[in-house]
Amino acid sequence: MNQSKTFEFDGIGEVLFEPSRRAKRLNVSIRPFNGIRVAVPRRTSLKTAKEFVNSKLTWIQKNLDKMKQMENDHEILAAKAAGIDEDGAKSKITGRVNELAQRYGFAYNRVYVRNLKSRWGSCSHKNNISLNMKLAVLPEEILEYVILHELVHTRISNHSDNFWNELIRIEGNARALDLKLKRYNMMLL
Repeated sequence: MNQSKTFEFDGIGEVLFEPSRRAKRLNVSIRPFNGIRVAVPRRTSLKTAKEFVNSKLTWIQKNLDKMKQMENDHEILAAKAAGIDEDGAKSKITGRVNELAQRYGFAYNRVYVRNLKSRWGSCSHKNNISLNMKLAVLPEEILEYVILHELVHTRISNHSDNFWNELIRIEGNARALDLKLKRYNMMLL
């Protein structure tokens, strides 16, 4: 197979077959807003790649449903984010930072609330905390988790076991909330 080709499959729709020099085996990926893609290694025939997709139809359909839900969630949240009142968002987020820092005894230098493009938050070596303005439209538990995550970075500047142990000590559900936050990562696009 020398060039990309798209084919229609019953029950799942269009599938893009792309030749790949890096792929060692056939690989199906499903990405929100990009659909279904099959990486086809060199020396693998298109017929074999199509048979592979047919053998994975149940898995693809299940994950396609998840992807469509993610796309719908993204559309709803993007509409909310587009209408963010910047002053209100900054006030809400900085207020929560102050409350949580006081409650758990954290000290930080400054808080910046901005329209970040690639992350929900960060903490500098000077203990300046930057938070994404879009956090204002996420569920309160996610907002609080991100703030606590960054506040813990004022004490532990990496993601070591010590960091996670401290975060879990404060927020016992930290790992689950971290996974839940990933569902919203498309809002960063």
